[in-house]
Amino acid sequence: MLSDKPIYDITPFTHLDYPGKLACIVWFHGCNMRCMYCYNSDIVFAKEGNYTQNDLFDFLKKRVGLLDGVVLSGGEPTLHDLMPLCRKIRELGFSIKLDTNGLNTQLVVNLVEEGLIDFISLDFKAVNGKFGYITGSSRFSNFMESLKFLIASGFDFEVRTTVHPDLLQPEDINAMMDLLAESGYTGDYYLQRFVETKNNIANLGKPKKSFDETLLEDRLNIVWR
Repeated sequence: MLSDKPIYDITPFTHLDYPGKLACIVWFHGCNMRCMYCYNSDIVFAKEGNYTQNDLFDFLKKRVGLLDGVVLSGGEPTLHDLMPLCRKIRELGFSIKLDTNGLNTQLVVNLVEEGLIDFISLDFKAVNGKFGYITGSSRFSNFMESLKFLIASGFDFEVRTTVHPDLLQPEDINAMMDLLAESGYTGDYYLQRFVETKNNIANLGKPKKSFDETLLEDRLNIVWR
């Protein structure tokens, strides 16, 4: 995606979004999914952002020595040309975390192999049977390619899933853990509780179904956020 202003917003400080580091968050506009529970609909549907890459670099130059890292999020940051951007962020001395849905496998591979990122949060939306319904995308195989690459490469990453009980039940999470474990993933599995907002894509409200956590298996170590 070519855009003069790829960045929708910049959160100047976070100690939660990059494990062990003080960081800022760079929110890129646009996404190649339409996840029903997504509360960043303004970012997802935006045709352009509010800031140029040079705006970001000017901001970061003032944060050298104050922040440890930069989180690239969105939207979906891998829709944009991240290679030169990450090189410049690297030159400024920051570590880089990427939040991604994993659909742009080739860019993920390029970033990892060139040493331009340090950590990835990979969003696992659902197993293939529910993937298209929840995300509006038929590209589950791309996600799996990214997952398998990250596991095989030994790169430092985490897997996370947003849980809305009307969309995902314990049996779904158990199936997702089975797939992760069978693929060779041994890290923590982060589950994020759905947060009700007024502008999520499918206008989801408070879940009608309950979610019985006691039915979750112990195939992986689950961490709730």
